Amino acid sequence: MVTFVKRLTLLAAGFATCFAISSGAARAEPTWKVGATATGVPFTFLDVKTNSIQGMMVDAIEAAGRAGGFKVEVQQSVFSALIPSLTTQKIDIISAAMLKTPARQQIVDFSDTVYSYGEGLVVRADDKGHYTSMDDLKGEVVGAQVGTAFVDALNKKGIFKEVRTYDSVADIMRDVALGRIKAGFADQPIVAYQLQQGANPQVRLVPEYQSAVKGQVCFVVRKGDTAMLEQLNSAIRKMKTDGTLQQILQKWHMS
Repeated sequence: MVTFVKRLTLLAAGFATCFAISSGAARAEPTWKVGATATGVPFTFLDVKTNSIQGMMVDAIEAAGRAGGFKVEVQQSVFSALIPSLTTQKIDIISAAMLKTPARQQIVDFSDTVYSYGEGLVVRADDKGHYTSMDDLKGEVVGAQVGTAFVDALNKKGIFKEVRTYDSVADIMRDVALGRIKAGFADQPIVAYQLQQGANPQVRLVPEYQSAVKGQVCFVVRKGDTAMLEQLNSAIRKMKTDGTLQQILQKWHMS
């Protein structure tokens, strides 16, 4: 009788252990690879102290993971390689300063809006010209970051002597300062933040300039990945409702 009871006890313990393992596996959070750039401060940038990618969009995707029940592994990439990396399944999500555009929507899917902004205009600090639109720079050599919607808008205008492309905002500001190009067009929050940090005192952000390419920054997923998209959209809704997203924007002086 004692032996029988012991067997029942061991059997019950075995079932309990199996159930616990099974439940733990069911609750295991997936880990998604996230692509971000090292040159998009304050959206995304390389923190040399920790040798990791930080920024507003990094905080946003990490918060989305906590709200949506998944973990993230942020990987560094140049901006122009983000969408190719996504479509070839090297990464699962893009979380960077990437504007939602009709051309990109043909290739990838965008989540609900995380942040909205447009391009800013950078000229030399000693350039006292009054520039309110792209048209005011007709016939000049201008620049923008490769892979951005601003390059397409400038080329579509067809009024510039030349439109040069650059790998980073820092490269654009350098050539403006050196007089290699008359002006540069780049993400307004990125330029404003970098200049506030003293990045390049030889250039200035034109305050009267009105953005021509206004858009939304979203999380980006592969075309047709509806499950991932709904998971992200649900997380964004939670973040907006409970104030998490607003706190992140305030942290990076973008609210």
